[in-house]
Order: sequence, then C-alpha cells, then structure tokens
Amino acid sequence: MSLCHLNGNYLPLADARLSPLDRGFLFGDGAYEVIPVYSRWPFRLDEHLDRLQRTLDALRLPNPHPAAEWAAIIATVIAGNEWNDQSVYLQITRGADSVRKHAFPAQIRPTVFLMSEPLHTPDAAQLETGVGAVSAIDYRWLRCDLKTVSLLANCLLRQMAVDADCAEAVLFRDGFLTEGAASNIFAVRNGVLLAPPKSRLILPGITYDIILELAANRGMPNEVREISEAEVRAADELWMTSSTKEVLPIVTLDGQPIGTGRPGELARRMHGWYQEFKNTVMRHA
Repeated sequence: MSLCHLNGNYLPLADARLSPLDRGFLFGDGAYEVIPVYSRWPFRLDEHLDRLQRTLDALRLPNPHPAAEWAAIIATVIAGNEWNDQSVYLQITRGADSVRKHAFPAQIRPTVFLMSEPLHTPDAAQLETGVGAVSAIDYRWLRCDLKTVSLLANCLLRQMAVDADCAEAVLFRDGFLTEGAASNIFAVRNGVLLAPPKSRLILPGITYDIILELAANRGMPNEVREISEAEVRAADELWMTSSTKEVLPIVTLDGQPIGTGRPGELARRMHGWYQEFKNTVMRHA
C-alpha cells in the first residue's frame, strides 16, 4: 500500500483524511509540485522547491518547511514506497477555517500532503508512431506561471483531447502558442527548435529547461520567441514535454498531419539525448 505524508504523519494513502472545510477543497486555494524520482533520487529538487516558493509567495501562503525539512520528508516518502522510479506529488493548502469564507483565515494552518506514484513514461509504440493533439483557445487565468491546485480549466482542456482520442490540447492565446493542457510545447521549423518564452502565461517547466539546455549543449539550433498559430500548424515537428511525457512527438493537430505525420529526426535526436541525460545525470547524486 502506498505511503503518504499528511501534516507531519506518515500513513497509508487510503487512510489519509482532510477536513471538508479545507480551503484547497473549497476554493482550490493551494500550491503543488510534481517531482520526478529516478533510482530513488529526486531530480532537481532545489529547482522544484524554488518554483514552489515562488508560487507560495504569490499566493501569500507561508512555506511550512525549510528546504532541508522538505528534502527529509520527500526522502521518507520515496523510501516508504516500492518503486525505484517515482512521481512525488506535494501539495500545500491554506488549511481549514471554521466557516466557508473567501477572505483568508486570520490564523493560517497550512495542510501539507505528499504522496508518490510509479513514474510512467511513453512506451516504444508511442515514440514510434507519435500522438495526436487538438487545438484550443487558452482560456485559463493570467497567472499560469504559478503551480496552483486550481486546475479545472486544464482538466477541461485535457478532457477535450481525450474525447477526440488525442494525447494533448495545444493552447493558443491571441494567436500565439502558450503550452499544452499539462505539458510544454516545442515546434521545429527549418531545422530550428522553437520554444515560447517564459511569461505569466505558461508554467516554467523543469523539463522545458532541460530540453533547451540539451539543445544548446549539443549544437541544435534553437530560438526562444513567440510562435504564431500559423507557424505551429506549418511546423515540421511538434513535441510535448513534461517529466512524465519526456519528449513525445505530436504528429497530428486537429486531424491534420504535422510535417510528414511521423515523428521527426530532431525529436528522435532529442529523445536520445534526454535518455542519455536521464541515465547518466538524473539517476546519480
């Protein structure tokens, strides 16, 4: 049975209980992080905790633990579960108040919850054939750079993709690419890897950073700039990236082929570099 952490206690996930007045439940008032774990080693933990702190600061939510305590809690959850590769989910809400009201409680007692699941990445068949995506208007709020638990819009957008038997929804705001419903999106045109710039409209992905680092280190031409919807639809390649999807080629958008309609050479190259990086860096302290 999966071990979780709830407000200082370690217990089976099935036994975890929260107050119905918790503001995370009532208002989506909280922050979260997802930390990939390779060979029981949390990858780029400092970067994940830094991103968590930025979200907490913007939410005016006190951080209940310093970095060393977070590291110890995460290590205990990892050790208490059976999988070598894991996905650790960490959530902090503003806690429960005595009544339901929009304004913050006078005294905040954050709810801290962590759990772990097996880390599943795309299988060989998906990498060989690629996946489909649909496009959608990005109607989410204007602080998508914050990793908050208020994810209803993302859920609706991802469900739109699932209903179309696709893997992701590619989002556009005012005619420009932002990201996916639960991923970052990269495009390739004329041998150049294109990435939307970080802003308040996209989540600053840890995997996004890795992709650009690998491109720079391996000599793959790349540009970080605004990418128009027309450029996306005319792209030679389109990728979705995240800690679970890694580098997954998108080969159709709204039923129309991207490039040749097959995973492209740059996607194969980047995926290979990512696997090498994972096996030589992510799995070692």
